[in-house]
Amino acid sequence: MADKGDAAAGWPIVQGDFHTGDGKSPVAVITMGSHLDEEGICKAGAAICGSCKTENLGLEKVIANVISNPNIRFVLTCGTEVKGHLSGQSFIALHKNGVEGGKIIGTKGAIPFIENLSAENIKRFQEQVEVVDIMEAEDIGTISAKINELIARDPGVFPGGPMVVEIKEEGGGGELLSATANPQFLEIEAKLDAIEKKLEFVNGEVSQRVGRKVGRDIGILYGIVAGLMTYVIVTELLPKLLEIIAK
Repeated sequence: MADKGDAAAGWPIVQGDFHTGDGKSPVAVITMGSHLDEEGICKAGAAICGSCKTENLGLEKVIANVISNPNIRFVLTCGTEVKGHLSGQSFIALHKNGVEGGKIIGTKGAIPFIENLSAENIKRFQEQVEVVDIMEAEDIGTISAKINELIARDPGVFPGGPMVVEIKEEGGGGELLSATANPQFLEIEAKLDAIEKKLEFVNGEVSQRVGRKVGRDIGILYGIVAGLMTYVIVTELLPKLLEIIAK
């Protein structure tokens, strides 16, 4: 049986949108933009399970809760990607590449700026856990099977004890707030939200137009068929019927 240690007092040390299970489990699960049965996933063996919608403060909160519990040796990423923010891709890029100049290296997210984590915190995160990516998977059976697989690979507690990080949330906006109060970043995020709403409107409008066109085309087709049937009746069937009646 793998050796176990103690998490930081009061773990999870950062509050957020998640459920907790056995704090001795080696697996943390992030559902990214999906809201799955987090309680059920914890019952399946995860130490903690929750969503992560932003590529800055959201990632920082996840990492803070992970490195403050040295029993966690795997982070399982699943669920759907978050449009614009790309928190899943950013999370994987941070673990693989780290941060340079406050920005996650290799990320495609819109605002991937890390402010609350030091180089030491990030290095600890990279060394403590293995990221296992099954992004887009939402099936609880699939996720539970992967959790069991990782538990079987548990290497035991990471040496060095818990590492505690203070996460400052300006404005108290939680998961949906940017990692900074810089108006420039907030403006970018607002523009992203506006673009996403416009895309949803365009998609809806296109669907409606396609529906109207299909309906119109079907109506024309019915008209053609009805016309042909009338032509056949008048030119072919009616004369024969009259001929039969005349006899």
